[in-house]
Amino acid sequence: MIRLSSGSETRAKLLDKFNVKYIQSSVDFNEDSIQSKDAKSFVYSVALGKLESAINRYGIDMPILVADTVIATKNGEMLRKAKSRDDAKDILLKQSGSEISIISATILKSKNVEFIDISSTNYHFKEFEKNDLEEYLDSLKWQGKAGACMVEGFCKKYIKSVYGLESNAMGLPVEKLLPWIDCLGKYDG
Repeated sequence: MIRLSSGSETRAKLLDKFNVKYIQSSVDFNEDSIQSKDAKSFVYSVALGKLESAINRYGIDMPILVADTVIATKNGEMLRKAKSRDDAKDILLKQSGSEISIISATILKSKNVEFIDISSTNYHFKEFEKNDLEEYLDSLKWQGKAGACMVEGFCKKYIKSVYGLESNAMGLPVEKLLPWIDCLGKYDG
């Protein structure tokens, strides 16, 4: 059993899909306290901050899993969670017909095991259709999503090419995490 210290429904669904036993206990961490403009540094720093918050709140008796995800455009601009509908539209238009990298930092920490991973999944999107984009914006499904992007939802039909794990793009590279979860019993038993 692990503690998923994230309020993300998508991360929880990924763990369910891979039959990982967990309890979900989100933590508060002010992502705006991180000043890095580099996407990899940013997600790593946020994941470390979430881990520290989780350890302070829950202790380390149960292994803790934290993650953070951002999008980087082809020119290196970091796209985070949209704060409004207009912000979401601007962010999504930067991705329309372009190449992006979805970057996730994942940390699994127990008393005796520590797994840290920074992964990138790269997408090339077709141009988003205007009416489809407006419907997606009206649906509010973009809320809480890095770069307002849902590769498993709205963006899926616009994918021209992908390189990397879809689970990473959804916020948690479970395939990389599973061997480490399996070894928890051996080392923390």
